[in-house]
Amino acid sequence: MRYIVTIDQSTSGTKALLVDESGAIVARTSAAHRQSYPRPGWAEHDPEEIYDNVRRLLGQLMTESGIGWGQVAALTITNQRETALVWDRRSGKPVYPAIVWQCRRTEDRCRQLREQGAEPLVKSRTGLLLDPYFSATKLAWILEHAPELPPRSELLAGTIDTWLVWRLTGGAAYVTDHTNASRTSLYNLHTNGWDAELLALFGLEGLELPRIVSSTAIAGYPATAELPGAEHVPICGLIGDSQAALYGQRCRQPGMAKVTYGTGSSMLAYTGRTPLASEGGLVTAVAWSTGEEVHYALEGIIHSSGDTMKWLRDELGLFDGFAEAERLASALPHNDGVYLVPAFAGLGAPYWDASARAAIIGLSRGATRAHMIRAGYESIAYQVRDAAELFHREAGIRLGQIRADGGASASGYLMQLQADTLQAELACAGVAELSAIGSCYLGGLATGVWANEAELDRLASDATTHRPQRTQASADADYAGWLAAVERVRSERHSLAEQSPIA
Repeated sequence: MRYIVTIDQSTSGTKALLVDESGAIVARTSAAHRQSYPRPGWAEHDPEEIYDNVRRLLGQLMTESGIGWGQVAALTITNQRETALVWDRRSGKPVYPAIVWQCRRTEDRCRQLREQGAEPLVKSRTGLLLDPYFSATKLAWILEHAPELPPRSELLAGTIDTWLVWRLTGGAAYVTDHTNASRTSLYNLHTNGWDAELLALFGLEGLELPRIVSSTAIAGYPATAELPGAEHVPICGLIGDSQAALYGQRCRQPGMAKVTYGTGSSMLAYTGRTPLASEGGLVTAVAWSTGEEVHYALEGIIHSSGDTMKWLRDELGLFDGFAEAERLASALPHNDGVYLVPAFAGLGAPYWDASARAAIIGLSRGATRAHMIRAGYESIAYQVRDAAELFHREAGIRLGQIRADGGASASGYLMQLQADTLQAELACAGVAELSAIGSCYLGGLATGVWANEAELDRLASDATTHRPQRTQASADADYAGWLAAVERVRSERHSLAEQSPIA
């Protein structure tokens, strides 16, 4: 029996999983890392803490499973996307905390670039919009604000995958894969490489970027000092977490789509081997790459989903556990006009409004914590419908069945609510960690654990299906209330920004 070890490094924490040849997860370990919000709208992670967690979890996984590194065919990595950092190649130390994808500190810089007319160039080259969500302005901010920086020739930069591979290999491998590169606003979809004109646009000239490899390429091997005993295990299967879930869901025919419910959510629809452009709020994504072939998708990006429920629990103290939350929300026959618009980091697709801020709308004296909890769950479902409607308008893709994964897909209440809101069938994966599974599949193909994708399709795949139980008219009426709430948040935010402060 050969095994694959997968690192799943997400926004809120890290998992290490051991997967066997049947595709089953046979062991797992996990740990959270700190979330830092030094100013309103800012979000940071400590890269050293993340790497220390990875090393510790890998050691714990191997010890507890009783499996030796000699039985491991591949070490694969899937990661939170767009989170960016810069480090000193000589000391190996980050020059500043990692700036998280949620962070809005570069909102003004993005607006300036839009006003200068740069967005058409960025969108045509990268498939992305000018938004703080993506990595380029984060890297530029670090170079402008980090104290006592060495010369740019001594700096390395990248997303979390690049940082982990560089550290695990003892600095021998400085790489990223096509999926992560494509989230930086510096990657040209048409040449599949870094774009010098975009580097200049964002003020990043002279900064060495990592070598781009395919998701099935062998990126390097662990250094003895970092992972003793793993020196001969290839590191491969590098892929951003949402794309990894798309591959793990086996969405390999054009039009097949999935939603990953994490801190934020991502609706991805596979489109084939040619990048498709969207004139609206969808972004073009590299889905994965195998050998010389690059595959593409369209994506609707949602900034806050699972994080909304975490906020209701941790900051407002409305419930202790999610079983309690589901019980309270499901006891209400209706939302009674209460809507939560979770624009904590602005709004993603289809609005792309970085200045919008969160609000709870429609409260009456009779509203209870159950209404607010239900509004949190509903906000997730409504945002996914926003993305689905955009897919239909912009790409002509009508999503009759959607595959679901991620932590919140374990909530039967949310998944039924989602099926009702979408008026579509929702197939929920039996394993929540589809990002890890997708990375594992790619690493297994790279190392011969599975000979081809046909073998992957023969692996067991359990799913629970949810079908709409409400009428279209009922679902549409509640969704209309959501759209009105979103417009209130957006218009009120802009109206407040235009007012002069009181002297």
